[in-house]
Amino acid sequence: MNEAQGLGESLTEQVAAQLREQVTGGLLTPGQRLSEVRLAADLAISRNTLREVFRLLTREGLLRHEPNRGVFVAVPSMASILDIYRVRRMIELPALAQAWPRHPAVAQMQAAVRLAEDAGQDWRVIGSANMEFHAAIVALTDSPRLMGFFAQVAAELRLAFGLLDSPELLHAPYVGRNAEILSLLQAGRPAEAAAALETYLGESERTVLAAFARLG
Repeated sequence: MNEAQGLGESLTEQVAAQLREQVTGGLLTPGQRLSEVRLAADLAISRNTLREVFRLLTREGLLRHEPNRGVFVAVPSMASILDIYRVRRMIELPALAQAWPRHPAVAQMQAAVRLAEDAGQDWRVIGSANMEFHAAIVALTDSPRLMGFFAQVAAELRLAFGLLDSPELLHAPYVGRNAEILSLLQAGRPAEAAAALETYLGESERTVLAAFARLG
């Protein structure tokens, strides 16, 4: 990456997006120490720029800084998982309950459902499609601030998923559930879609917490 690329989106934001994808995609794993020298060389950026990226991702909860030790990929806690699902309910349920069935984001929801259905047993793709589906639900609000905030929350959730050893258990039940929620919304029944999502989020939360507890 070239230092001269700071047009529109800043270089720090560009690199942060790249590292965020590596963290949530499992290329950088929870607890892994990040080498400032190696990463700066790999990304062809200055160490000062990389430190700004580290500060940004630390504020987002994806990295943590340990004095005299360095920067590490964060390891999510049960408390953070509970908080993530609390935030998801606060954002996603009203977004869906008040949604217009012909909103452009409904097409994004449909594309995410199709992507998951066509992915076979590729659980990484299915996991990404699931997050895209929920991001599209938030897009129903037409609020760039909420969409940006949800992207951060989703990244933390994907980080937690990376700790677990059963992606099929996490994602398989929800491929059909997403399709059901979409069908309800398209049929002009947003309140029922939101009720289905509320049940869905409760089950998802219990599954993640149970799997997370087994790690101990």
